Amino acid sequence: MSNAPLMPKATAVWLVDNTALTFDQVADFTKMHPLEVRAIADGDAAQGIKGMDPISNGQLTREEIEKGERDPNYRLRLQESKVVLPTAAKKKGPRYTPVSRRHERPSAILWLLRNHPELKDAQIMRLVGTTKTTIASVRDRTHWNASTLTPMDPVTLGLCSQIELDFEVQRAAKEKPAATVYGGATLLPASETTRKDELDDQPTERHDDLNVDAVFAKLKTIGGKKPDDDDEQ
Repeated sequence: MSNAPLMPKATAVWLVDNTALTFDQVADFTKMHPLEVRAIADGDAAQGIKGMDPISNGQLTREEIEKGERDPNYRLRLQESKVVLPTAAKKKGPRYTPVSRRHERPSAILWLLRNHPELKDAQIMRLVGTTKTTIASVRDRTHWNASTLTPMDPVTLGLCSQIELDFEVQRAAKEKPAATVYGGATLLPASETTRKDELDDQPTERHDDLNVDAVFAKLKTIGGKKPDDDDEQ
């Protein structure tokens, strides 16, 4: 079976000392390596561990052990527990953080505020296991240790997993409306600025008023004769 007995090493110590089972049979039942079971039998491992009787706690029967002693190829079967334990309901609340990690939470909060400002306080509380008061003090730089805080990734600190962080970041990105990007004033394209006006391409027409009499008088002057000389001849 895939399930291992309670306290497998202590059970292996008892089986080695009180039965004629082979090392492979004990290893298969306790889900240990055969060499480790052999080390227990030689006294090189599990020193100081008191053996636990699997018969008294209902994990094995005497008949099952006798079957294994008669047939070295037989594999012991773990007995099902007669006591059914109720499934513990998952409690809602802030994530539990070990005491050794609690002093690192402000650094993780500072990292989240700088790298993921879109996260809400409730999301940071779920990731790090902190309170709104602590988040506000880190954000406002009023935390008692604000001067020495260094941003540190909460995943690296072991306060949350990368999957949990990515999930909260994606959720925050979906809830945050897309910001409208203002392009500002733009220059006209080159095709517009280099285009010549159609009116400039058309030839200009000159509308000069010409005096016909003045033209003929000028022609006569060019010919070398004056009007008075013609009359005398």
